Amino acid sequence: MSQLALVTGATSGIGKAFAERLAADGYDLIVVGRNKDRLEEFAAAHPDVTVRTVAADLSTDVGIDTVAEICASEPLTMLVNNAGVAHYMPMAQLPADKARELVHVKVVAPTMLTRAAAAEMQERGDGKIINVAGMIAFSGPADKSVMPRRAVYAGSLAHLVAMSQTLSAELEDTGVQIQVLCPGVVATEFHTRQGLDLSAVPRMSAEDVVTAGLRGLQLGEVVCAPGVEDAGLLDAVFKADLAAFGGQSPELASRYRAS
Repeated sequence: MSQLALVTGATSGIGKAFAERLAADGYDLIVVGRNKDRLEEFAAAHPDVTVRTVAADLSTDVGIDTVAEICASEPLTMLVNNAGVAHYMPMAQLPADKARELVHVKVVAPTMLTRAAAAEMQERGDGKIINVAGMIAFSGPADKSVMPRRAVYAGSLAHLVAMSQTLSAELEDTGVQIQVLCPGVVATEFHTRQGLDLSAVPRMSAEDVVTAGLRGLQLGEVVCAPGVEDAGLLDAVFKADLAAFGGQSPELASRYRAS
Protein backbone atom coordinates (compact mmCIF):
# COMPACT_ATOMS: atom_id res chain seq x y z
CA MET A 1 0.00 0.00 0.00
CA SER A 2 1.40 3.41 -0.99
CA GLN A 3 2.24 5.97 1.65
CA LEU A 4 0.72 9.45 1.37
CA ALA A 5 2.05 12.63 2.99
CA LEU A 6 0.63 16.14 3.01
CA VAL A 7 3.19 18.94 3.49
CA THR A 8 2.26 22.61 3.95
CA GLY A 9 4.68 25.37 3.06
CA ALA A 10 6.17 22.90 0.60
CA THR A 11 7.62 25.34 -1.92
CA SER A 12 10.75 26.33 0.01
CA GLY A 13 12.89 25.74 3.07
CA ILE A 14 12.02 23.01 5.56
CA GLY A 15 8.75 22.18 3.82
CA LYS A 16 10.41 21.61 0.48
CA ALA A 17 13.16 19.57 2.16
CA PHE A 18 10.48 17.38 3.76
CA ALA A 19 8.72 16.93 0.42
CA GLU A 20 12.01 16.07 -1.30
CA ARG A 21 12.95 13.50 1.36
CA LEU A 22 9.53 11.88 1.45
CA ALA A 23 9.40 11.67 -2.35
CA ALA A 24 12.82 9.99 -2.31
CA ASP A 25 11.43 7.53 0.24
CA GLY A 26 8.60 6.66 -2.14
CA TYR A 27 5.77 8.64 -0.59
CA ASP A 28 3.01 10.02 -2.77
CA LEU A 29 2.54 13.67 -1.90
CA ILE A 30 0.01 16.43 -1.50
CA VAL A 31 2.04 19.63 -1.51
CA VAL A 32 0.43 22.83 -0.26
CA GLY A 33 1.63 26.39 -0.71
CA ARG A 34 0.68 29.84 -1.95
CA ASN A 35 2.90 29.80 -5.04
CA LYS A 36 1.16 27.71 -7.71
CA ASP A 37 4.10 27.89 -10.12
CA ARG A 38 6.55 26.54 -7.54
CA LEU A 39 4.17 23.74 -6.63
CA GLU A 40 3.86 22.71 -10.26
CA GLU A 41 7.64 22.87 -10.72
CA PHE A 42 8.05 20.52 -7.77
CA ALA A 43 5.50 18.09 -9.18
CA ALA A 44 7.16 18.10 -12.59
CA ALA A 45 10.54 17.38 -10.99
CA HIS A 46 9.22 14.24 -9.24
CA PRO A 47 7.63 12.04 -11.92
CA ASP A 48 8.36 8.81 -10.02
CA VAL A 49 5.73 9.55 -7.36
CA THR A 50 2.21 10.95 -7.50
CA VAL A 51 2.23 14.61 -6.54
CA ARG A 52 -1.00 16.53 -6.05
CA THR A 53 -0.62 20.30 -5.82
CA VAL A 54 -2.92 22.46 -3.72
CA ALA A 55 -2.54 26.23 -3.98
CA ALA A 56 -4.02 27.52 -0.73
CA ASP A 57 -3.43 30.52 1.53
CA LEU A 58 -3.41 29.28 5.11
CA SER A 59 -3.76 32.82 6.44
CA THR A 60 -7.41 32.65 5.35
CA ASP A 61 -10.33 30.58 6.62
CA VAL A 62 -11.07 29.44 3.07
CA GLY A 63 -7.52 28.16 2.61
CA ILE A 64 -7.51 26.42 5.98
CA ASP A 65 -10.90 24.79 5.38
CA THR A 66 -9.83 23.60 1.92
CA VAL A 67 -6.76 21.80 3.26
CA ALA A 68 -8.51 20.55 6.41
CA GLU A 69 -11.12 18.85 4.21
CA ILE A 70 -8.32 17.02 2.39
CA CYS A 71 -6.77 16.00 5.72
CA ALA A 72 -10.10 14.61 6.88
CA SER A 73 -10.86 12.66 3.71
CA GLU A 74 -7.50 11.33 2.49
CA PRO A 75 -5.72 8.33 4.12
CA LEU A 76 -2.65 10.34 5.10
CA THR A 77 0.34 8.42 6.38
CA MET A 78 1.94 11.69 7.46
CA LEU A 79 0.96 15.34 7.88
CA VAL A 80 3.70 17.96 8.09
CA ASN A 81 2.38 21.32 9.31
CA ASN A 82 5.27 23.48 8.19
CA ALA A 83 3.79 26.64 6.64
CA GLY A 84 4.99 29.76 8.38
CA VAL A 85 5.52 33.49 8.50
CA ALA A 86 7.49 35.39 11.09
CA HIS A 87 6.74 39.13 11.22
CA TYR A 88 9.37 39.82 13.87
CA MET A 89 8.19 43.04 15.50
CA PRO A 90 7.31 44.36 18.94
CA MET A 91 3.64 43.59 19.46
CA ALA A 92 2.58 47.25 19.65
CA GLN A 93 4.20 47.90 16.27
CA LEU A 94 2.94 44.76 14.54
CA PRO A 95 0.17 45.73 12.11
CA ALA A 96 -3.13 44.05 12.89
CA ASP A 97 -3.27 42.31 9.51
CA LYS A 98 0.20 40.81 10.01
CA ALA A 99 -0.65 39.67 13.54
CA ARG A 100 -3.80 38.03 12.23
CA GLU A 101 -1.88 36.38 9.37
CA LEU A 102 0.73 34.99 11.75
CA VAL A 103 -1.81 33.54 14.17
CA HIS A 104 -3.81 32.00 11.33
CA VAL A 105 -0.76 30.37 9.70
CA LYS A 106 1.04 29.16 12.84
CA VAL A 107 -1.86 28.55 15.25
CA VAL A 108 -5.24 28.21 13.53
CA ALA A 109 -4.06 26.31 10.44
CA PRO A 110 -1.98 23.62 12.20
CA THR A 111 -4.69 23.24 14.84
CA MET A 112 -7.46 22.68 12.31
CA LEU A 113 -5.37 20.49 9.99
CA THR A 114 -4.15 18.38 12.90
CA ARG A 115 -7.69 18.03 14.19
CA ALA A 116 -8.92 16.83 10.81
CA ALA A 117 -6.03 14.45 10.15
CA ALA A 118 -5.86 13.01 13.66
CA ALA A 119 -9.49 11.95 13.58
CA GLU A 120 -9.03 10.09 10.28
CA MET A 121 -5.72 8.57 11.41
CA GLN A 122 -7.18 7.46 14.73
CA GLU A 123 -10.00 5.67 12.93
CA ARG A 124 -7.40 3.77 10.86
CA GLY A 125 -5.09 3.27 13.83
CA ASP A 126 -2.07 4.67 12.00
CA GLY A 127 -0.47 7.99 11.11
CA LYS A 128 2.15 10.58 11.98
CA ILE A 129 1.80 14.35 12.42
CA ILE A 130 4.77 16.71 12.58
CA ASN A 131 4.16 20.31 13.68
CA VAL A 132 7.12 22.51 12.78
CA ALA A 133 7.75 25.07 15.51
CA GLY A 134 11.18 26.27 16.70
CA MET A 135 13.40 26.76 19.71
CA ILE A 136 12.00 30.31 20.01
CA ALA A 137 9.06 28.56 21.68
CA PHE A 138 11.30 28.21 24.75
CA SER A 139 12.56 31.82 24.70
CA GLY A 140 9.73 33.37 26.71
CA PRO A 141 11.76 33.91 29.93
CA ALA A 142 14.51 35.80 28.04
CA ASP A 143 15.06 39.45 29.00
CA LYS A 144 14.69 42.48 26.73
CA SER A 145 18.25 42.19 25.41
CA VAL A 146 17.18 39.24 23.24
CA MET A 147 16.48 40.45 19.72
CA PRO A 148 14.54 40.73 17.52
CA ARG A 149 11.27 41.39 19.33
CA ARG A 150 8.77 38.69 18.42
CA ALA A 151 6.13 38.14 21.11
CA VAL A 152 3.37 36.95 18.78
CA TYR A 153 5.69 34.63 16.87
CA ALA A 154 7.16 33.10 20.03
CA GLY A 155 3.68 32.64 21.44
CA SER A 156 2.48 30.86 18.31
CA LEU A 157 5.35 28.38 18.48
CA ALA A 158 4.76 27.79 22.19
CA HIS A 159 1.18 26.90 21.29
CA LEU A 160 2.45 24.22 18.91
CA VAL A 161 4.68 22.72 21.60
CA ALA A 162 1.93 22.54 24.24
CA MET A 163 -0.69 21.34 21.77
CA SER A 164 1.56 18.62 20.40
CA GLN A 165 2.59 17.36 23.84
CA THR A 166 -0.98 17.26 25.10
CA LEU A 167 -2.31 15.67 21.91
CA SER A 168 0.39 13.01 22.04
CA ALA A 169 -0.90 11.98 25.46
CA GLU A 170 -4.50 12.02 24.19
CA LEU A 171 -3.59 9.71 21.32
CA GLU A 172 -1.40 7.30 23.26
CA ASP A 173 -2.01 3.68 22.19
CA THR A 174 -4.06 4.72 19.12
CA GLY A 175 -1.28 4.20 16.57
CA VAL A 176 -1.11 7.94 15.84
CA GLN A 177 2.22 9.61 16.58
CA ILE A 178 2.63 13.35 17.21
CA GLN A 179 5.83 15.36 17.08
CA VAL A 180 6.66 19.03 17.40
CA LEU A 181 9.88 19.84 15.56
CA CYS A 182 11.88 22.71 17.08
CA PRO A 183 14.94 23.73 15.06
CA GLY A 184 17.05 26.77 15.79
CA VAL A 185 18.16 29.10 13.01
CA VAL A 186 17.89 27.34 9.65
CA ALA A 187 19.44 28.34 6.31
CA THR A 188 16.30 29.04 4.26
CA GLU A 189 14.48 31.98 2.65
CA PHE A 190 12.46 32.43 5.85
CA HIS A 191 14.51 35.21 7.45
CA THR A 192 15.38 36.89 4.15
CA ARG A 193 11.68 37.46 3.58
CA GLN A 194 11.60 39.37 6.87
CA GLY A 195 14.44 41.60 5.69
CA LEU A 196 16.92 39.94 8.05
CA ASP A 197 20.47 39.17 6.95
CA LEU A 198 21.63 36.14 8.92
CA SER A 199 24.40 35.14 6.52
CA ALA A 200 26.99 35.58 9.28
CA VAL A 201 25.05 33.44 11.75
CA PRO A 202 25.80 29.68 11.90
CA ARG A 203 22.69 27.93 10.61
CA MET A 204 21.51 24.36 10.26
CA SER A 205 20.48 23.07 6.84
CA ALA A 206 16.83 22.31 6.15
CA GLU A 207 17.89 18.80 5.16
CA ASP A 208 19.41 18.18 8.60
CA VAL A 209 16.20 19.41 10.24
CA VAL A 210 14.23 16.87 8.22
CA THR A 211 16.70 14.12 9.12
CA ALA A 212 16.24 14.94 12.81
CA GLY A 213 12.47 15.02 12.56
CA LEU A 214 12.18 11.65 10.85
CA ARG A 215 14.74 10.04 13.15
CA GLY A 216 12.98 11.62 16.13
CA LEU A 217 9.79 9.82 15.12
CA GLN A 218 11.70 6.53 15.17
CA LEU A 219 13.03 7.39 18.63
CA GLY A 220 9.55 8.22 19.88
CA GLU A 221 10.37 11.87 20.63
CA VAL A 222 7.38 14.15 21.02
CA VAL A 223 9.58 17.25 21.14
CA CYS A 224 12.42 17.05 18.63
CA ALA A 225 15.16 19.69 18.95
CA PRO A 226 17.66 19.04 16.12
CA GLY A 227 20.38 21.31 17.50
CA VAL A 228 20.24 20.38 21.19
CA GLU A 229 22.94 17.79 21.90
CA ASP A 230 22.02 17.27 25.56
CA ALA A 231 18.45 15.94 25.53
CA GLY A 232 18.53 16.13 29.32
CA LEU A 233 18.06 19.90 28.99
CA LEU A 234 14.67 19.34 27.42
CA ASP A 235 13.77 16.75 30.04
CA ALA A 236 14.62 19.29 32.75
CA VAL A 237 12.30 21.87 31.16
CA PHE A 238 9.43 19.41 30.99
CA LYS A 239 9.98 18.18 34.55
CA ALA A 240 9.97 21.79 35.77
CA ASP A 241 6.74 22.44 33.86
CA LEU A 242 5.06 19.45 35.50
CA ALA A 243 6.42 20.37 38.92
CA ALA A 244 4.88 23.85 38.64
CA PHE A 245 1.63 22.35 37.34
CA GLY A 246 1.54 19.84 40.17
CA GLY A 247 2.52 22.41 42.79
CA GLN A 248 -0.72 24.35 42.59
CA SER A 249 -3.19 24.49 45.44
CA PRO A 250 -6.66 25.95 46.06
CA GLU A 251 -5.05 27.99 48.84
CA LEU A 252 -3.68 31.44 48.07
CA ALA A 253 0.11 31.36 47.95
CA SER A 254 1.69 33.06 50.96
CA ARG A 255 3.49 35.68 48.88
CA TYR A 256 0.13 37.11 47.82
CA ARG A 257 -1.28 37.41 51.29
CA ALA A 258 -1.35 40.80 52.97
CA SER A 259 1.47 41.17 55.48
